[in-house]
Amino acid sequence: MSRDDLIQLEGVVSRVLGRGTMEIECENDVVVRGVLSGRMKKNRIKVIQGDRVKVSVSPYDTSHGLVTYRYR
Repeated sequence: MSRDDLIQLEGVVSRVLGRGTMEIECENDVVVRGVLSGRMKKNRIKVIQGDRVKVSVSPYDTSHGLVTYRYR
């Protein structure tokens, strides 16, 4: 599966669970458990509760995804 096949969702971080894992409430009332992408870890981008983020979710399992962007 390539990056183009992933579903892009936007949401707000509702809970930070530790080790880069967080719960994100998306715009369509879906709760996704997401982890930080490698580039966000590499560039030391911090994500806290209340931040708006973009999540890439697989069409096969929409319960977890990859946080790829944090909005200002």
